[in-house]
Amino acid sequence: VQCSEDAVMAYQAGLAGCVLSNHGGRQLDTCRSGIEVLPEVMDALKAAGCKKEEFSVFVDGGIRRGGDIFKAVALGASGIGVGRPVLYSLASYGEKGIVRMVHMLQD
Repeated sequence: VQCSEDAVMAYQAGLAGCVLSNHGGRQLDTCRSGIEVLPEVMDALKAAGCKKEEFSVFVDGGIRRGGDIFKAVALGASGIGVGRPVLYSLASYGEKGIVRMVHMLQD
């Protein structure tokens, strides 16, 4: 989902949630990242009568460091995806890189 209208349509259609993503910028390279769209999506869902426990919103895009996770959750996200950091860590350092990345995000 890339806009608040689509998130509201998903909620009204009875879905359990949605993922805010620009697909890593590969297909939609001029679109905003998921974390940039999040505030307007949460506002639109609230205006549509949605309660947080009724509809999950996941953010996949724009998460680069641990602080971004806190921002997304504070803005209403149920969860986040960390695709690029995982790929970079794995490609550079293998399994140990993944473990280090998780520790860095936790710190």
